[in-house]
Amino acid sequence: MSDETAERPKDKKKSKAADRDSWIERGVMIRAGLYIFGTHLIAGWVMLLFYLGQHK
Repeated sequence: MSDETAERPKDKKKSKAADRDSWIERGVMIRAGLYIFGTHLIAGWVMLLFYLGQHK
């Protein structure tokens, strides 16, 4: 019984570390997606301005 209680805190620490790592990875993916989307949005706006400027 003492072996089981000794392993539980270690597993709990590992699961907390794994949860933290998954949240960090998730945050990085969300941030990267927003940056990519924002960059394309700005590039599209600039291209639209050039297009409208050429056809004025």
